[in-house]
Formats: sequence, C-alpha cells, structure tokens
Amino acid sequence: QVQLVESGGGSVQAGGSLRLSCAASRYTTNSACMAWFRQAPGKAREGVASINRAGATNYADSVKGRFTISKDNAENTLYLQMNSLKPDVTAMYYCAADLVLGVRWCDFATGYKAWGQGTQGTVSS
Repeated sequence: QVQLVESGGGSVQAGGSLRLSCAASRYTTNSACMAWFRQAPGKAREGVASINRAGATNYADSVKGRFTISKDNAENTLYLQMNSLKPDVTAMYYCAADLVLGVRWCDFATGYKAWGQGTQGTVSS
C-alpha cells in the first residue's frame, strides 16, 4: 500500500526552524528514492532534497547548509529539518517516492510516482 502523509508545517519568523515529517508505509520507504519538493504560489514545483536507500543525499543549491533530509526506516518516516529560514522558502512542501526497489542515485528528475498531500510552511519577515 502506498501512503505518504506530511506533517510539521506551520508559521515561523525568519531565522527560525521547522521540521517536516512524512509518514509512509513500509513498502514506500523501501523505495530507491524519496524526496521533498515544494511549490510556492504562482511558481512551478521544485525539488528541495532527495535521499536514496543507502542514505546518499542531494540538495537544491538554495538550501544547502540549511536543510537536512533524513529517513528513519524503523519508523517508516522521512524528515526535512529546515533551519535559518527565510521568507522565500514559504511554500507547500510535498514528499515523494519513486516506488522502485534497489539502490541508485536520486535527484529531482527521478520519476517519483507517489506523492503526499502536502504541508504548508510559512516564514514571515
């Protein structure tokens, strides 16, 4: 069963932090690739961070050093720790999985087949 449910969004002031969670089924967290994407109003969806089954991570240049993606396989949960937040990161955040078995490099062009409903992150100045 494919299941992705995001939580942890909210409103914070610039400089603050948010930790997003994505609860998934065991089948989903066994995917080769999982990732976080975001979409701001009036803008296209963009990749934020990805992680493969071996734990290798990939980040958008704009978030490197401030965001951390991780996965707890025992809890079947994907996380995104976001620090030093700026207003330009305000967006709906989505987690995604490719539902492919095995280990491979993951990036934002990977064909992600399962998506959550999203959680809103808002940063005020």
